[in-house]
Amino acid sequence: MADEIIITNNFEESALPLTEGCRLPVRMRNLDETRISKGGQDSSQDECILDIIDEDGRRHYSRYVLAEILSIKEALGGETLYYVHYIDFNKRLDEWVGKDRLDLTKVQQPKKEVKTPLKEIKNGSRPCSPEREMPAKEEPIQILQNGNAPPKKSTAGRKRKFPGPADEITASDSKDAAPSPRTTGSLVAHHDDLITRMKNIEMIELGGHMIRPWYFSPYPQELVSLPCIYLCEFCLKYMKSRVCLKRHMAKCNLRHPPGNEIYRKNSISFFEIDGRKNKVYAQNLCLLAKCFLDHKTLYYDTDPFLFYVMTELDNSGFHIVGYFSKEKESTEDYNVACILTLPPYQRKGYGKMLIEFSYELSKFEGKTGSPEKPLSDLGLLSYRSYWSETILEILINVKPTEAGERPQITIQEISEQTSIKKEDVISTLQYLNLIHYYKGQYIITLTKDVLEAYERAVAKRATRIDSQALHWTPKDWSKRGKNCALFWVPLLDKVYPVSIKLWCRHSDIGFSFKFNPYGGKEEKTDLSLALRMNDIHGFLSAIENPQQHRIKLRRILFWNFKLEFAKRTLD
Repeated sequence: MADEIIITNNFEESALPLTEGCRLPVRMRNLDETRISKGGQDSSQDECILDIIDEDGRRHYSRYVLAEILSIKEALGGETLYYVHYIDFNKRLDEWVGKDRLDLTKVQQPKKEVKTPLKEIKNGSRPCSPEREMPAKEEPIQILQNGNAPPKKSTAGRKRKFPGPADEITASDSKDAAPSPRTTGSLVAHHDDLITRMKNIEMIELGGHMIRPWYFSPYPQELVSLPCIYLCEFCLKYMKSRVCLKRHMAKCNLRHPPGNEIYRKNSISFFEIDGRKNKVYAQNLCLLAKCFLDHKTLYYDTDPFLFYVMTELDNSGFHIVGYFSKEKESTEDYNVACILTLPPYQRKGYGKMLIEFSYELSKFEGKTGSPEKPLSDLGLLSYRSYWSETILEILINVKPTEAGERPQITIQEISEQTSIKKEDVISTLQYLNLIHYYKGQYIITLTKDVLEAYERAVAKRATRIDSQALHWTPKDWSKRGKNCALFWVPLLDKVYPVSIKLWCRHSDIGFSFKFNPYGGKEEKTDLSLALRMNDIHGFLSAIENPQQHRIKLRRILFWNFKLEFAKRTLD
């Protein structure tokens, strides 16, 4: 057939050795997936799209894309494998490839970093003088928030700050320092990057799904060397074999995530999980999420977070679909810290449901919220789509106050109705190119194309969040942390020195107090000690050596942030 091209590997090998840091074209598969990951760009300068016919006669597309070799290893059969990162593509597409997928005719060796010392030049003649004033550029968001006034030219200046000599010192300046790993694309340089820059898990089995992770996740080392990690889909505990999983499932009593079910409509439910009360589940959830989130840092302290897990109900239980987390107290009004839809449930509208649910919680709280930055590429697309549809829905339904007048609405009103922060409202209007400056005021123009695109998007959304199905009361976590509490510790009869350890939950700082009351054999002592703490929630960790000091706890009273302890010693 004339339109078929049979591709064979007849590249002449380059004389240059392949080392870590080399760049060369690598044959990438799954053309449709790479187009999505690159944000809609179909081609670049360093790629060649080919139509390939494999041995079975099946046709699939492939392309040669410039990639960088990050690591090299020897396989069991003696074959050399190369871990490559495709330049300008997301890191989730990184993979191990064989030599047959490399174009060895265009090898680029890594460039050595050459540092040229700065010559001593007078401060005024330096091209980038720290004292040189740079004109402050007014952002479009600042312009829109100034009301109807036209943009003004700002004459204010700001000084550009440059790193000093101490900031220019790098690890390479020291002979004993470890070599810094190579970081390109979406890789971020930090002290653990040598380990975290590559995927460490081959496969995960979750329920009836086999999922290939996208990024590094710090599961135990004895598990990452296995071909597959098996997870309980209800408690998310990880195991090394299917036999262990079956044994665990026979004993696991959970058929839904721990915590409170706060939403249910049809087969969709949401569970609210406190990271302090369900620490093990929260940590397992974070480990699973890290397999698909590259830009987040994993912390094992889950106490300051709430987790909202979205599930799908069938005869066997509530199966996790995705989740988002949020801080109990956010100084920057973030209503989402991490958000994830698991790969088997993506492209089904669940991502927008998670986003919509987070803003529904913000409406119940009477606040405006925004997701924590930075967003991943897929997260940014989902949020832009949700913001666009939600804001357009408000704009389309705006009605004029009087007959014959044009409908009017302010950005503040849009923000209050949707709980979307003003900055996100403005950026969305600018992204859609709907806002214009005309005759001394800003106007919003809804074109026919925008309305048609909105109607198509709304038609695809089969499921929406129903506020009537949400049974939830927001908690004011700030009051729990800021209220001071008094604790009285009466010590009755003769007692020996006792140590009571009090813990502040948020800061994890322990306070130890020792009491040595006076008193003889027949004398009774009543010693009250008032302790003022910043946080009373879960502060009491332990009473040291109660048996050694022969102290019995007679009464515990929780009332208005007061704890009363009556203690006595045995005769």
